[in-house]
Amino acid sequence: MTFLYVVGARPNFVKTAPVVAEMRRRFSHDRHVLVHTGQHYDTEMSELFLEQLDMPRPDHTLAVGSGTHAEQTARVMQALERIVGEEPPTLAFVPGDVNSTLGAALVFAKLTIPYAHIESGLRSFDRTMPEEINRIVADEFASLLFAHSDEALENLRAEGIDATRVHLVGNTMIDSLVLFEARFRAMGVAGEMGLTPGGYVLVTLHRPSLVDGDALGLVLRELETVASELPVVFPVHPRTRLRIDESIYPRIRFLPPLGYLEFLSLECDAGAVLTDSGGVQEETTYLGVPCFTLRDTTERPVTIRAGTNTLLGLDPERIAAIPGLLRERPEPSAQRPPLWDGRASARIADVVAKHLGTA
Repeated sequence: MTFLYVVGARPNFVKTAPVVAEMRRRFSHDRHVLVHTGQHYDTEMSELFLEQLDMPRPDHTLAVGSGTHAEQTARVMQALERIVGEEPPTLAFVPGDVNSTLGAALVFAKLTIPYAHIESGLRSFDRTMPEEINRIVADEFASLLFAHSDEALENLRAEGIDATRVHLVGNTMIDSLVLFEARFRAMGVAGEMGLTPGGYVLVTLHRPSLVDGDALGLVLRELETVASELPVVFPVHPRTRLRIDESIYPRIRFLPPLGYLEFLSLECDAGAVLTDSGGVQEETTYLGVPCFTLRDTTERPVTIRAGTNTLLGLDPERIAAIPGLLRERPEPSAQRPPLWDGRASARIADVVAKHLGTA
């Protein structure tokens, strides 16, 4: 048999690495093909992550690069169609909700190639978000839908997805975190930077609505206010950093993009995290770190229920309230979401084996 895995952006690597490792272990005599679309392509966003996650070298690199949603999706479809046309996989895997996910799902659906969607059923109910469209389409045509939480099951049920295709397996992103937890906790990146564990705010923002327009200046102004009470550490993508006059914000500590383990080291020791990332909402929930999400909605309400995540809305002015909110917030629950235990990939392999009749 041939199994094919499509990854394109940094969160995809984290979600897919443990699945690839488990599938290669469980189906050791079969062929495993890794396709890197190149949606994230610089060293920090791609090569370093693949290396730190112990992923095999990609068998195919599509080099789709940046561009509009249509351009990225079309490039993925054109290049991937040629690859799978030459060697159709027995089963393909697509993770998450980026444009690479959408492009791959459309190719597999049109060529009637069965595929599994990792992280199925997440919904923000905001269809102005490109990711929402991508995940809805990926779920619609998948042969196997791997969900990480109960609300994902409810969403798929409400959309009329056949329940026999849906499997609650847990969170593969947490599999990676669990695998490397001892390593990143021992790294002490915060201490090396002169930061006190539990005494700083870590920032990660990437959505165009926040970093590509006038909102970026508002965000930085509010972060400068927070930095008068708590150190603020902000790893910034090079494209965004070109738009920042750092002299205007002397209290904010701007960093280049970090590797996976370096970021987790800073994240686990942070007093709080400000983000617009879905994956960071999940990681902070597992780590028990207070998270403030600069969005109106989240497709991960399980993190709200856990007590670790607070939605600020898409309102930069609320950022200045973070120190006060930290002082007032109750202690988050010590109980992690069900099946966020580092074994999601093993459960995926179990489902695949049964689905293919090899169990």
